[in-house]
Formats: sequence, structure tokens, C-alpha cells
Amino acid sequence: MIRLAVLVSGGGTNMQAILDSTKSGILKNIAEVVLVISNNVNAYALQRAKNENIKSICIQNKAFTNLKDFNNAILQELLKEKIDLVCLAGYMMLIGEDIISEYSGKILNIHPSILPKFSGKGMYGHHVHKAVIESKEKKSGATVHFVEAEYDTGRIILQKEVDVFDKELPEELAKRVLNIEHQIYPQAIKKVIESKFKLGLDRPN
Repeated sequence: MIRLAVLVSGGGTNMQAILDSTKSGILKNIAEVVLVISNNVNAYALQRAKNENIKSICIQNKAFTNLKDFNNAILQELLKEKIDLVCLAGYMMLIGEDIISEYSGKILNIHPSILPKFSGKGMYGHHVHKAVIESKEKKSGATVHFVEAEYDTGRIILQKEVDVFDKELPEELAKRVLNIEHQIYPQAIKKVIESKFKLGLDRPN
């Protein structure tokens, strides 16, 4: 069974979609979420993890004098739990180089646009959907990609589009894109597992 960690800063609906998929969806008997880490003590995702009896930890960046120590604290938790794959789900911090080095090609993120459009620092959540509409785009959607040192630059794993309607509000577009995110994140995780861990799926728990 592939051991997943989810890093999250907010409500955790994508995390819940992953969890649901491990229980009764395409990730059942393939992967399990064993660790949830948040930098936000008020993140509802932590409560979601507790509801599922999953180990959850809050590691706040402001508790550390520098980001290297903050990221090292996260890395130690990942190593302690023997994590195979790290999934970012609305995680609002830049992943440290030490984590990227240790988990090269094994960190995934989901972004609410069709990358490479509307990416980079500051392009998250409402800001993305507002920019899409203001740019008069006809299509938007979501992308799951590998994580590198820069925001939203890693190799694309999976994308799915939605139409952008005339006079649509950012909040309306956000809801439809979020539905797409919930669909493709488990699919992307399965795709990565099959390519990277194919021989390890039968290993003892």
C-alpha cells in the first residue's frame, strides 16, 4: 500500500476527495493517506483528518526563525511516517529544496487553471478565476503537476478543461473548476503510482 501525505492550508476539499478515493474509489487497495500536515492551526483539513483517524500535525512557519528549519520539520515528519508520495492540496507555502530533493518526482500539486496559463506567485484560488475571466478566456480548468522549486513549473501529469461562460462570476467558475479538481487529483495520483511504484504495490504493509 502506497503511503500518502497531504499538505494543506485550508478547508481540505481536495484532501477529502483523495481520502474518499482511497476508501471507495480508484485508489482503494492502492494507496492510503497516513499523514496530514498543515501550516494553519485553523485549517478545517485538520478536523477532516481527525474525523478519519488520520495522524494530523500543525507545523506553523511563524514558529521557526527561518523557512529552512520550517521545511526541515516537515521533512522529518514525512520520513518518520515512511511517506511514498506527497500531495499538496491547497498548501500555501513554497516547498523547501530539501523536501524536493528527498522526494524528487514524488510531490504533486493541483492548480486551478490550465497550466502554464495563470501560474506563479500570487496565482491561487479566487485570483486565478478572476484573472481568467478578465482575460476573456474561453476555457479554464485544473492541472495536476509535479512540484519543483518554483511555483507551478513542474511537469504536467493530468489536465481537464471547463468552458468559461459569458458574464460568469469568479465564484461560479471556481465551483465548477473545484469539481474538476476533485475528479482528476485521484486519477493523477493513480497514474503516478502506476508509473513509479508498480513493483511496490504488493509489498507488505
